[in-house]
Amino acid sequence: MIRRHFFLVAAAGLLVLMVLAVLLRVAFAGDDKGGGQRGGPGGRAQQVSQAEVIQRPFTDTIEVLGVARGRRSVDITSGTTELITRVLFRDGQTVAAGAPLVELQAGEEDAGIIQARAAVEQTRRDMERWEGLAERGIAPQVTAEQARTAFESASASLRAAQARRGDRVIRAPFAGVLGLSTVTAGTLVNPGAIIATLDDISVIRVDFPVPERYISTLSTGTSIVARSDAFPGQTFAGRIAQLDTRVDPQTRAVTARAEFANPGGRIRPGMALRVSIEQGQRQVASVPESAVQYEASSAFVYRIVAVEDASTAQRVTVDTGAVENGFVEILSGVNLNDRVVGSGLNRIQPGTPVTVARAGASGRPAGATPPAKGVAP
Repeated sequence: MIRRHFFLVAAAGLLVLMVLAVLLRVAFAGDDKGGGQRGGPGGRAQQVSQAEVIQRPFTDTIEVLGVARGRRSVDITSGTTELITRVLFRDGQTVAAGAPLVELQAGEEDAGIIQARAAVEQTRRDMERWEGLAERGIAPQVTAEQARTAFESASASLRAAQARRGDRVIRAPFAGVLGLSTVTAGTLVNPGAIIATLDDISVIRVDFPVPERYISTLSTGTSIVARSDAFPGQTFAGRIAQLDTRVDPQTRAVTARAEFANPGGRIRPGMALRVSIEQGQRQVASVPESAVQYEASSAFVYRIVAVEDASTAQRVTVDTGAVENGFVEILSGVNLNDRVVGSGLNRIQPGTPVTVARAGASGRPAGATPPAKGVAP
């Protein structure tokens, strides 16, 4: 019985060892197929794509956020507490300068005009009669002069009454587009209550802060572009119309005012705009974004270094600058034409043996970026 149990345990152990052997053989076979080729004494080589440090143009750009507003904007309000008798506009209507918008109750003013006109007619007749008598020597000249003074005073009172009546009609101070309104005939308005908004949006203005270090590069007429999330992929061309005369002592920035033509009224007051000011181009060393690894405040690339008959990935700290169109500006750390690992940096360790992927149809290693025009490969 004991011998039988012994043979069963031995057979089970042998079976387990055979299974482990098969699994290990399969695992090592997979490594030989996908893990690359022998890279020399350092171990197996990791297959990587390659990119080169090339020179390409970068554009120096100042980018700030601003809020759009009309060239002129105003809230239409009443100067007195009065009842609206007529509304003479529609929401969203484009109006000309001086166009009547609403009429306020003006019964007292109308009565004042009638009374003033009657006084003017009466004093005119008196003036004409006394002047006639004075010319014939029947009445003294001083009486005729008093009659003329009374006529001129009555005429002034009529003009004042007409002006008061005119104040009961609220007009557009400039040409523009009216916003939404809630007033109707019969609405009682108070001083300061908004009847409607009026915006001149033929030209849009954007005020935005610019750090003082850029003041020397800006001037009136400098071309700028703006973008809005409301119109993806579209840009609006404009210019700097004015720079403020003072620098804010708290932010160390100066306010710049930009103007943009607004055909069709697509940009609306209150929209957020990203304003970009280009400062020219410069040729600098760069690598693709995928070739740069970031850790905390540091940046690294893996430079491909030839060692005898093999290549290794050497981790190099680099100083980076601007990022533009998928490329990162390299300020220091590597030189032009250095080869670096182009992608898959999470699989690479410092000193790892590497082999570059097969060259493409162009003859350059796969993943490499062609140099800028005029730069030797």
